Amino acid sequence: MEPRLSAGTLSQDILETIEMIERYRLDIRTVTMGINLIPCIRATLEQTCEAVYDRVVSCAGDLVPVCEGIERELGIPIVNKRISVTPVGVLASAVEGNPVRIAEALDRAARAVGVNFIGGYSALVEKGATQGEKNLIDSIPEALSTTDVVCGSVNVGSSKAGINMNAIKKMGTVIKECAEATADQGAIACAKLVVFANSVSDNPFMAGAYHGVEEQDVVINVGVSGPGVVDRAVGSLENATLNEVAEEIKRAAFKITRSGQLVGVMAAQRLGVPFGIVDLSLAPTAELGDSVAHILEHMGLGQVGTHGTTAALALLNDAVKKGGMMACSRVGGLSGSFIPVSEDKGMIDAVRAGTLSIDKLEAMTAICSVGLDMIAIPGDTPAESIAGMIADEAAIGVMNHKTTAVRVIPAPGTKVGDEVDFGGLLGYAPVIPVNTASSANFINRGGFIPAPIHGFRN
Repeated sequence: MEPRLSAGTLSQDILETIEMIERYRLDIRTVTMGINLIPCIRATLEQTCEAVYDRVVSCAGDLVPVCEGIERELGIPIVNKRISVTPVGVLASAVEGNPVRIAEALDRAARAVGVNFIGGYSALVEKGATQGEKNLIDSIPEALSTTDVVCGSVNVGSSKAGINMNAIKKMGTVIKECAEATADQGAIACAKLVVFANSVSDNPFMAGAYHGVEEQDVVINVGVSGPGVVDRAVGSLENATLNEVAEEIKRAAFKITRSGQLVGVMAAQRLGVPFGIVDLSLAPTAELGDSVAHILEHMGLGQVGTHGTTAALALLNDAVKKGGMMACSRVGGLSGSFIPVSEDKGMIDAVRAGTLSIDKLEAMTAICSVGLDMIAIPGDTPAESIAGMIADEAAIGVMNHKTTAVRVIPAPGTKVGDEVDFGGLLGYAPVIPVNTASSANFINRGGFIPAPIHGFRN
């Protein structure tokens, strides 16, 4: 027999949820519809592009109106409505021609249905690349600079396959080319591109969302947010021990995830498609009161980046996962804490103050959801140095069986101390110093870094 909630308890939960929305910036960061594009493959690229457009518009035509209806009904903001699709590298391997045409079809379809972003201009090359995937990677600068809402990703490593250093070398160059192609827009193409190790196929967050080939034809995934809610909970515990802090974070994460599951189930039912997962990551914005960094500082750190930061982030990440897992049985995606510099007011302030360095950010990525995320670096940073950053992050992910990633922006003409503004949720970022010693000889060796022995658990 299920336990009954008293009227008082239920009323208190409702009031707390209303307070989370109104005062502490609770929102659903994204409702993302995943769409399988494999049925769109045709004899020619032109026919394939037409089928891609038709399928996206047909599947997602009601996504935005449905989400807006749920927002009005529940009073919970849904910040982004997004689409993820089968990695376009799969289509590019089946049909000859320039993959940019597919990106253009996706962009037109996304704008037709009114979503904020469409992800999946992606290639999974941890063990090597097909010719179609090589073509797609070559085309990324053109695709992301000539479309408005298309996002791309490349997976270069996994704990089972090791690290594809040839792909990493290439991606260092691609990121530089993306920056040059959108130099007049703050290198915005780089903000729409992420390089992964151990990428996941049900991630609803951009720029890394794609619809895995093992997924159902169409599915709804939800990404929650809620740093402000957790920050409020931690900030009220001035003299508490750290285990008491962890318990309070778990309670807050439970409530946040419940809201995400409710929105996801409602959206899936109204759209007539399966509900996938809730990604219970804490996703910050550059707005005051919506910062992961401030949560860590309320635990007692003078400023994020100082000694103890990685330990505090470990506590936060673990407590968020534990609280969220109790609230929803369909947890997936990345599920943890994001630390994108440009999207977090506390991170921005710490970089400006010199407290937070790229080396400390790398250490924190062993604990957080993703990796070096939305970090502006000097425009003259060599491609090989960027490749070295990707290799370091891939190594952390591969050795620790976790997802890691790099999304850095070498905005042309910028130097340390300058600021790059991306607008909207992407925020703004001070240009951070990077190590200037060369990585070129290491990167230019190419080849593969073998998988660690503990990767073979079968």
